[in-house]
Amino acid sequence: MKWMFWMAASIVGYAYLGYPMWLWLRSRWSPRPVRRGVVEPTVTAVMVVKNEEAIIARKVENLLGLDYPAEKFEVVVVSDGSTDGTVAILQGLASASEGRLRILPKTSSQGKAAGLNDALKAAEGEIVLFTDARQPIEVGALRRMMENFADTEVGCVSGELLLGDPEAGEAGKGMGLYWRIEKKIREMESAAGSVVGATGAIYCARRALLESSTLPEGTILDDVLLPMEVVRKKSRVVFDSEARAWDAADLGHSREFARKVRTLTGNYQLLQIAPWLLSSQNPIRFEFVSHKLMRLAVPFALVAILAASLFLPQPFYRAALIAQLAFYGLSLAALGGFKIGPLSRVADAARTFVVLNSAAVVAFVNFVTGRKAIWIR
Repeated sequence: MKWMFWMAASIVGYAYLGYPMWLWLRSRWSPRPVRRGVVEPTVTAVMVVKNEEAIIARKVENLLGLDYPAEKFEVVVVSDGSTDGTVAILQGLASASEGRLRILPKTSSQGKAAGLNDALKAAEGEIVLFTDARQPIEVGALRRMMENFADTEVGCVSGELLLGDPEAGEAGKGMGLYWRIEKKIREMESAAGSVVGATGAIYCARRALLESSTLPEGTILDDVLLPMEVVRKKSRVVFDSEARAWDAADLGHSREFARKVRTLTGNYQLLQIAPWLLSSQNPIRFEFVSHKLMRLAVPFALVAILAASLFLPQPFYRAALIAQLAFYGLSLAALGGFKIGPLSRVADAARTFVVLNSAAVVAFVNFVTGRKAIWIR
């Protein structure tokens, strides 16, 4: 039982402490700063939408209003079988855009991956900007990302998604501990190499590096697979926290959980559709395993730690058992909405941790049962 306890504890410790510590050390002994500069390549923004009549006009206006030369920027929108007024709204916007907006309407839904494949074939810009309908992008974000492409080693740039009020410029409570940790890990990965994946709401890539890439049908994490294709071609994927998009801070617990399940299910799916990620073809295989796959093992390691603690009589393991039960009790209190004074912040962190790992378990069930995770708009 002791070996099970310590092996499981090592998995959890490495996933949340060991890997970040290694990144921190690497970013200091072997930094690779991006050689930024002012460049203005042609850019095509691509977006796949479905039944977004309530927000599509605002998003297109947001894109066309970005601080970038109009003659060097276009938008391609794929309507994935929309049955509401999305296409009609887009057609009206296109007629007034002086050719800067192109629409690819589909009569039936084929999924986001198929839509992105079509959008990439239609794109004409040297750089492709990937974004989603829901999240507005800050006016200066595109120009900020382009500065990174002055470095010829950079093939993809990920921006940052903030949760809160973009008009106030303040991130809300939805950022949470998870988002802060994830941001720090991406910054350290970028500082000395490449980020494992990108922020789906705002990232750019050199079109030439994606011309031979086709997303398999039903791909969930295009924002991981496409950047990894860039890495595969020996170019860097970097993270720029000053290039920002925004989303609502309070999406609700059920929506938050569903998004985590979808993302983690996508990590499992990547092993099926892109087995090369675990081969020598992946220059950042170690980072991919450490960042994406180790977290999938954590919930099972937590169960092993708890089980081992139950059967080990020594005082240390008794104390470990009490600490675990207290931690999970705090998470239940936070899930129930109970206010427990100075422990509330700890309880919120415990809730985030438990929700994330519960989502990983559901993702595993999705994987072994073959259940497909839906594309959450």
